[in-house]
Amino acid sequence: MSAVFDKPSLWQRVRPVFGGFDLLLAGAVVWLAAMGLVTMYSVGFDHGTRFVDHGRNMLLGLAILFLVAQVPPQRLMAISVPLYMLGCALLVATLLFGISKKGATRWLNVGIVIQPSEMMKMATPMMLAWWFQRREGRLRVLDFVVGGVLLLIPFGLVAKQPDLGTSLLILSSGLYVIFFAGLSWKLIVPVLAAGGVAIGALVLSGDAICQPGIDWPGLHDYQKHRVCTLLDPTKDPLGKGFHIIQGMIAIGSGGIDGKGFMQGTQTHLEFIPERTTDFIFAAFSEEFGLIGVAILMTGFLALIFRSLMIAGDGPTLYTRLLAGAIGMSFFTYAFVNMGMVSGILPVVGVPLPFISYGGTAMVTLGLGLGILMSVARARRLMQS
Repeated sequence: MSAVFDKPSLWQRVRPVFGGFDLLLAGAVVWLAAMGLVTMYSVGFDHGTRFVDHGRNMLLGLAILFLVAQVPPQRLMAISVPLYMLGCALLVATLLFGISKKGATRWLNVGIVIQPSEMMKMATPMMLAWWFQRREGRLRVLDFVVGGVLLLIPFGLVAKQPDLGTSLLILSSGLYVIFFAGLSWKLIVPVLAAGGVAIGALVLSGDAICQPGIDWPGLHDYQKHRVCTLLDPTKDPLGKGFHIIQGMIAIGSGGIDGKGFMQGTQTHLEFIPERTTDFIFAAFSEEFGLIGVAILMTGFLALIFRSLMIAGDGPTLYTRLLAGAIGMSFFTYAFVNMGMVSGILPVVGVPLPFISYGGTAMVTLGLGLGILMSVARARRLMQS
């Protein structure tokens, strides 16, 4: 009889909180986080507290992951519309009353300085997943048109700031939801074909259209310069092409096995600009070489594939669409960052998840991983 009144142990009380966590996803996260800390220690050792701050940001992201994982997907769905509306309202307020730095109006003072566009990286796919969940079983072309409008609103507001990198991340995350919702290949293939033709024409006519005085409709001058620099960085090797050239030199000089931990000459002689943020992949490649890059990419592939597996097992259409978009967003982050550093994509200021320094990016990352954990937990609790 006394056993009924025995006080439960601490582990018995906290075990339900950790129950249902996806260990494979957690393993991929730990793998990448460890590589991020090692890399930051090497490339940021002479940047004051960068290593300590990077570790602190990771702990913040972990705390957000843990908290969001406790929220059932039904509640996430319930806040999708209010979160999207709030984000759009803040973006409008940013354009009207925002803080401008270096020609961009991306920040808003609401007692503290925030960057509303970061919120839309998650709010947009959440809103689209909510929309297609509501239309499940009766989707028509008009529903995809409405989804496109819901996506273009935050994309346009962020691009107007201007912030090309963040706007493209928002666009891609929304397009993933629309694609997973069942958009017909008859509509996708012509767009891809037109994009391929446009890129081919751009490459072939690069010298002509990059001449001074030629305007590109819809793009700012600095965005035009980034594309032209990508086509031929040697035209301005000490100016606009310096980032790309030094990044490619660092990657190539790493060879097969790299120069060794804290031994990168391009890195530590400060030839690589932004070596702790946007161009940290170049510093990583120089010190750890092709083998290190393969290990890093294996970690990202594990994270992406496990995210897609969680999406495939999601209990509702909302969870499947949202988890799938988040998983593919990790691919977008990694591909765009590695591509711009390697000289195959324009420089757009996209961080490399877990590796690049940045508190805001780590918060967004923790939020996305927390949603994935929430979906995984919901499925496991249903099965049990």
